[in-house]
Amino acid sequence: MTGLFIDREKCVGCGLCVKSCAAGALRIENKKAAASGACTLCGVCRDSCFSGAISIETDRPGEGVSPASGVWVFAEQRGGRALPVVFELLGKGRELADDRGCALSAVLLGWGASAAAGDLIRHGADRVLVGEHPLLETLPEECCCDALAALIQREQPEILLFGATDFGRSLAPRVAARVRTGLTADCTMLSISPETGLLEQTRPAFGGNLMATILCPDRRPQMASVRPGVMRAIPPQPERAGEVVQIGGIRYAAPLAELLSQTAAGASGSIKDAQIIVSAGKGIGSAKNLSLVRELASLLGGAVGVSRPLVDLGWCEYRHQIGQTGCAVSPRLLIACGISGAIQHLAGISGAETVIAINSDPEAPIFGVAHYAVVGDCVEILKELNALLREKRAEP
Repeated sequence: MTGLFIDREKCVGCGLCVKSCAAGALRIENKKAAASGACTLCGVCRDSCFSGAISIETDRPGEGVSPASGVWVFAEQRGGRALPVVFELLGKGRELADDRGCALSAVLLGWGASAAAGDLIRHGADRVLVGEHPLLETLPEECCCDALAALIQREQPEILLFGATDFGRSLAPRVAARVRTGLTADCTMLSISPETGLLEQTRPAFGGNLMATILCPDRRPQMASVRPGVMRAIPPQPERAGEVVQIGGIRYAAPLAELLSQTAAGASGSIKDAQIIVSAGKGIGSAKNLSLVRELASLLGGAVGVSRPLVDLGWCEYRHQIGQTGCAVSPRLLIACGISGAIQHLAGISGAETVIAINSDPEAPIFGVAHYAVVGDCVEILKELNALLREKRAEP
């Protein structure tokens, strides 16, 4: 049997559990604590009870899984505009929902957040759950966690996806702990198993030396986070219709800290949004040869990327690093020069539409993901490419 239980003989009616409950599921009746159906089984009240009167019993593995249904995407927004990673998640979420034969919902939280609902529907959502409250104006993690936990308890989704932004990395584990389920972070691939119907969550493991596929068979929702740039957004459909539902009946606790002011960050020169990237690895030979990469990027109107060894050697700044420990990118064109293709790097370029790889080693792993393979000295090939493009540009 699952639920929260209160030993009335031990309970002293102090009310600490009532004050600690963000869901408003506890009250004092006849000088004793009592619970309602709004309980999310988060365990905060149990931890606050000094008399040991509160206990929680949860399902045995596998119980209570079947009623879960639906794919959800947490739609992180700022100023009423959804972040780009949300549209990438909706693209993958649409695929997962179609495989499961269920609806795709986006959860949109924040004061004034409903302005983003239309864009979410046009990018694949069947339904947008909108939670607007003054306490959500600055998106405090505690309040967002309250809302998501209450919604999960109420509607029992099967899958919940987060963008692995700074905010998503903070919020997702809070929610997973609150609803007592698992979380796979920084996934590079997501798919539905045709045999079991479970979400297959694939991510680099053991320092990036292999790819691990993780399952969550006994708890719901199955939760995963995905780094920006890994998945591909689907084109918006202007005529697409969907349902916008205002979330009600949630009690928000005041955040633990008050945000007094915010300052917009300056431009960081990130390459994650570049449509054309020319990237280099150790096969480039020396730091001076990076000038050839920069020239080709300039001629093509693109950006420069590098693999981790070049940053470690001090040849280039970290903001240009592509890979598991750098930036995940999804350009229309990626030209990889002298990059062998370690699994950590491949994890960062999985979203590229077209990959052209140049390497002197015909067995280089990078050729396994390249659409076009060029076997040869990347320095000499870069010199020829740059010369050809300069000639083209000089033509009347």
